[in-house]
Amino acid sequence: MRIHNRRILADCIDPNPYLFITASAKGPLADETNVTVTVGGVLFPDESDWIAMITPSNAEISSCPLNSLYYVQTGDISCLPLLCHYPVKAQYVSSDPSYLNCGKKKCEVYENDECLVHSCSASITFHVVNFRTDIEFVFFSGGFATPCILKRSDPISFANPNQPLYGHLSSIDSTATKMRVTWVSGDENTQVVEYGQGRSSSSRVSTFKQDDMCSGILPSPAKDFGWHEPGYIHTAVMNGLLPNQTYSYRYGSDLAGWSEQIKFKTPPASGSNELKFLAYGDMGKAPLDPSMEHYIQPGSVSVVKALANEVASGNVDSIFHIGDISYATGFLVEWDFFLSFIAPLASHVAYMTAIGNHERDYEGSGSVYITPDSGGECGVAYETYFPMPSVGKDKPWYSLEQATVHFTVISTEHEWKINSEQYNWIYEDLASVDRRITPWSILLGHRPMYSSYSSILPSVDSGFVESIEPVLMKNKVDLVFFGHVHNYERTCSVYQKTCKGLPTKVNGIDTYDNTNYTAPIHATIGMGGFTLDDFSDEAAEWSLIRISEFGYVRVHATTYKLSVESLRRMLLPLHLPPYEIDGIAKVAYICKKNNLVLVAYPIPCCFFDFSA
Repeated sequence: MRIHNRRILADCIDPNPYLFITASAKGPLADETNVTVTVGGVLFPDESDWIAMITPSNAEISSCPLNSLYYVQTGDISCLPLLCHYPVKAQYVSSDPSYLNCGKKKCEVYENDECLVHSCSASITFHVVNFRTDIEFVFFSGGFATPCILKRSDPISFANPNQPLYGHLSSIDSTATKMRVTWVSGDENTQVVEYGQGRSSSSRVSTFKQDDMCSGILPSPAKDFGWHEPGYIHTAVMNGLLPNQTYSYRYGSDLAGWSEQIKFKTPPASGSNELKFLAYGDMGKAPLDPSMEHYIQPGSVSVVKALANEVASGNVDSIFHIGDISYATGFLVEWDFFLSFIAPLASHVAYMTAIGNHERDYEGSGSVYITPDSGGECGVAYETYFPMPSVGKDKPWYSLEQATVHFTVISTEHEWKINSEQYNWIYEDLASVDRRITPWSILLGHRPMYSSYSSILPSVDSGFVESIEPVLMKNKVDLVFFGHVHNYERTCSVYQKTCKGLPTKVNGIDTYDNTNYTAPIHATIGMGGFTLDDFSDEAAEWSLIRISEFGYVRVHATTYKLSVESLRRMLLPLHLPPYEIDGIAKVAYICKKNNLVLVAYPIPCCFFDFSA
């Protein structure tokens, strides 16, 4: 696992004088577009022929690794191109169904009106977003494992590499009178956000370098072939807002360009009487074309479509994404695709996050776990793209109050042992909750305390449970959301693996009465997009509901009731027609009388078919 092999990647031995590759883009590229790439003059189409999208166009692809350890070290075991520089996208030319049987023919040599030599062509389409550096398309043969170059296209640039893009919002405090907006640009100069009635705020500009990434004996993807310049990350604070109100904003500058005008909603302030939020973990992204990419999360497109509809309805105050955010894991250009992917959600409501193993972990980085899951990013990219109201740099834990809920967001990747800095902070934060103002206490993090899923690497760290679970019990935390395991699971009111309380059915919904508090309810919600995990055949008594389907949870909190619905997005097998099935499961209901009452669980509801 520590061997780093490279070999010379030469042009294919192919004297074909007719070969060409062209792109449909006749001028500079828009910020988001589809580019159709055509290869032609091919004399012998082969199933090993493929096209890569390379950025920047001058990237070194004269050599490539002979192994796939760069991908594997992050957990991605799919078959991907073994080039020295990471190809942003790759597609086999046979994805054009006419290619292998030469359905698109052209005669290259005639003799006496008879065609002596004919060639074949094919066209495939790539979805592209503005990642600031120019691109080129390279035609290979030999498959992903032993590629050789047939032809390269001319470089194509973006119309405005400095364009401010991918704005997303986050809350700063519990007053809901301030909102942070963060965006990416190729311009390092200060820009502004304009909002409300003629107000504006200047941006603070930051970035990170390749030297900021972690590495080991085997260079990490972030240090080597996965690196891509991140541009400049701008963040600005919109002040003087009113809670639970709708405003509009735009960001940028006359020099770099401006975003479109975007409507956004502030969350309700601490102490108000109603909150509606969505939550999930482990979402990532998937290509919006047939390309192969690093770490494809098959359920993410379906889930994001559903989330975007929720946000567009105006019935969402905030979103919590609890770890394993983009799965870029050292392949830095993937952050641009992810930020573009979530813009329909994150640009309109507060998008609050927690750090996960795929953002932080790497050997020698100070993480609790030494697995190379972040690909060498070590939290640097995550904290730059998603500035939260955290305690400090590389201390990504924070608390926030919205309406009737006190949120405690922790890092399961940083030290949590008794008397550690984070442990003491969690203890003090939970002890400080004023239930007269926020009657509900919810803790969110990445790695779960309870899970029925079993694999080679344990999904539950007993040391973490022993340290933190007593603090939750002591402070009567109502509900705990974790991700990391890629399914949905909900427990009884549980402490030390023992059910202290069970729900009763009220109108078919599992209902926990927290007027007589017994223990926290745990819900694993890591079903946001990553390939799903199956459950073991046998489950412990504390596990009440187990669903292995893509989705997220919708939470509605008032003073006396907390209801949780599990919304399920199921995808049919990829070889079937592209249909999706939407399902809603009433997943958790929490009822409150004088003080606290918790609800939980899902009841399968109706399903609807939609054509893609």
